[in-house]
Amino acid sequence: MKISVIIAHPDKASFNSAIAQTAVETLKENGHDVVFHDLYREKFPAILPAAEIPRGASLPKIIAKHCAEIAAAEGIIAVHPNWWGQPPAILKGWIDRVLRPGVAYKFAEGDTIGAGELIGLLKAEAVLVFNTSNTAGERETAVYGDPLELIWKNNLFISCGVKKYYRKTFRVVVASTLEQRNEWLKEVRDTTARCFPGK
Repeated sequence: MKISVIIAHPDKASFNSAIAQTAVETLKENGHDVVFHDLYREKFPAILPAAEIPRGASLPKIIAKHCAEIAAAEGIIAVHPNWWGQPPAILKGWIDRVLRPGVAYKFAEGDTIGAGELIGLLKAEAVLVFNTSNTAGERETAVYGDPLELIWKNNLFISCGVKKYYRKTFRVVVASTLEQRNEWLKEVRDTTARCFPGK
């Protein structure tokens, strides 16, 4: 399978980077074709210009490349920290520019203005989202309502046609021990292998 792995974290030495590296290694061990993007290291241009909004707009080469890759992906893994209940801005910009009409979704024929009925176009069979957080799970749910679940599952990937979705948040990273992080990385490896088993 062709799997796209996207990471958004500015620190190459972060636990997010360790998660992404573990996922990529597991995928390759299982014989998958991995397309990997570290958005910060690649300096992904996150700002969506007005001229790019219309469907069929002429796209810069880097955006067209990302669009073609995500359209061809048979699986997707996204890795990022929880910042104010949202992905980092660079990843939000990737979403805005890459998960675009004609690539990730289209509107249903005869859709009335405001109804927003979408037909998903992504061919990916499954998506994994790995998050890190420094907020305890009980507080996240009670106070904030887990906004990342609404963004990734309800808003994005279900709308774009992906049927299998799994998200795991590792917390509280700032207080974790090396032993705990190693256990978490084992969970990343096991989860990745379960969702994308070997050929």
